[in-house]
Amino acid sequence: MTNFIIQTISNSGYLGIFLLMVAESALIPIPSEVIMPFSGYLVSTGKFNVILVIIAGSIGNLVGALIAYFVGSYLGRGFVLKYGKFVLLRKSHLELAESYFKKYGDRSTFISRLLPAIRTYVSLPAGVAKMNLKKFAVFTLIGSIIWNTTLTYIGVKLGEEWDSIRKYSDYFDAVVVIVVIVAIIMHTWKKRKSAPSVNDP
Repeated sequence: MTNFIIQTISNSGYLGIFLLMVAESALIPIPSEVIMPFSGYLVSTGKFNVILVIIAGSIGNLVGALIAYFVGSYLGRGFVLKYGKFVLLRKSHLELAESYFKKYGDRSTFISRLLPAIRTYVSLPAGVAKMNLKKFAVFTLIGSIIWNTTLTYIGVKLGEEWDSIRKYSDYFDAVVVIVVIVAIIMHTWKKRKSAPSVNDP
C-alpha cells in the first residue's frame, strides 16, 4: 500500500494526493498517515507547495466524505454491510462510527476527522441520519484541514525520515485521541460553568 501511495503521488502530484484522500474518506482504508507525511516530505525537497498539499488533501477528504454521506443517505446501511467487504469495510468499523455519531451528534463529523479509524467511516452514519448537508460539509472540511496540516507538518519536519511516523503511529494515534478527549472535557466543563444556575434570579 505504501509503495502504491508513493508512486501515485510521485507520478500524479497534487491530483494524486486529491484522489487518494477522496478514496480515504469514501470508506476505502487508505492511510492518510502515509499520504500526507510523504507529501510533506516532498514539500521539504521543494517539489510541492505546502498550502497546495493541504488544500488537495482536505478537498479530497471533503469529496470522499460527501460520497460516503450520499451512499448512507440514498443506499442505506444495508447496502454498505452487503458490499463493504469489497473495500475492506468491516461491520465493526461501521458500528464504531455509528455509536460515535449517536453519542456526539452533528459535531462528531468534526471531531472524528481528528480520530484514527473513526474518521474514515463516520460520514456514512451522518448520511443515514440525514444530517444537515451544509453543516456536514463545513465540519468535515475544518476537521480535515487540521488533520492534514498536522500530518503534512510532520512530514516536512521529518524529511527523508517521513516514513518513521509509521513506527510510532500507535503512539501518535493515542496522543491525538487523548488531546481530543481533553478538549471535549474542557469544552463541556466551560459550557456547564457558563450556563445559568437554576437558582439564579
